[in-house]
Amino acid sequence: MSPHSPSGEFEQVPVIDVRALVDRTSEDSARQAVAERLGAACRESGFFYVVDHGVEEALQQRLETLSRRFFALSEEEKMDIRMARGGSAWRGYFPVGGELTSGRPDRKEGLYFGTELGPEHPLVRAGTPLHGSNLFPREPSSLREAVLDYLAALTRLGHSLMGGIALSLGLPEDHFVTGFMADPLVLFRIFNYPPGPSTAEDGQPAWGVGEHTDYGVLTILKQDEAGGLQVKSRAGGEVRWVDAPPLAGSFVCNIGDMLDRMTRGVYRSTPHRVINRSGRDRLSLPFFFDPGWSTEVRPLEAPALRGVTTTEDSHERWDRRSVHAFQGTYGDYLLGKVGKVFPQLRSEVLSNG
Repeated sequence: MSPHSPSGEFEQVPVIDVRALVDRTSEDSARQAVAERLGAACRESGFFYVVDHGVEEALQQRLETLSRRFFALSEEEKMDIRMARGGSAWRGYFPVGGELTSGRPDRKEGLYFGTELGPEHPLVRAGTPLHGSNLFPREPSSLREAVLDYLAALTRLGHSLMGGIALSLGLPEDHFVTGFMADPLVLFRIFNYPPGPSTAEDGQPAWGVGEHTDYGVLTILKQDEAGGLQVKSRAGGEVRWVDAPPLAGSFVCNIGDMLDRMTRGVYRSTPHRVINRSGRDRLSLPFFFDPGWSTEVRPLEAPALRGVTTTEDSHERWDRRSVHAFQGTYGDYLLGKVGKVFPQLRSEVLSNG
């Protein structure tokens, strides 16, 4: 196997200290060392934990506490900010079973947020899907400030991690932040996975969320102590699922379809899934750091990718669709995906936008 050919075989998700990337005064050699570890993780598993990431624990705990307070509200109170009221901005609350993965309802409820954009913003004035104002609940009223503070902190971390990924490919550290990630599409979710039976009515596992890959470039996930996240591995030549349990002080990160596309499949968007076996509610906060809406994502001309040719792998992918043959903008790709996650909302809202 060539050094450019990822095996997809791993026994556990690696833990990477990223302080050197977050601290702008770090030595270049230290930054490069972290970048090399990121590159290895992107090739082998597509997943990695980050520690010493610089996001304040107090902010994380405040957001987690407020999120639990929201999900403890009555269904009527939560539905006051249901996603249908967010229009094409695709923001707000959905109840358990309101989101589909692989055509099956997920056992989770959630809140959708994104970059806060007022009605005067050009993309909002143009009616661009997934852009606009957030829907925040009346109670807890302080959730708004916590979410916006968290979005700002994770955006800074996202740029730092993308700097490391650029270095891992032999590119300048600012390659992404001065390019198509200069104004990234930022999407943030707060999910609550309630406890329930291990099997659904059809006898299949009652997944919190079924097998899938993420759509964009980088996901930064905070998960609580309940666990349940699993990552698909081909360790030993056989497909199996590797647990990614909670690790104190960490975020779990994974790369998405667009980074897979940019690296011609060398960096992997790896399938993952969630099942809540803890017997209690599970809180999960994924932050999606993606290309700009109108970006046409193309393969990178990077030193680390010289001589690499794209291998079509749609027959191995969870949805049997190619991330390499796709033509269009990231917005086109994303709309095609989210329309399957919320088919009714797409027909009611986006088709009329």
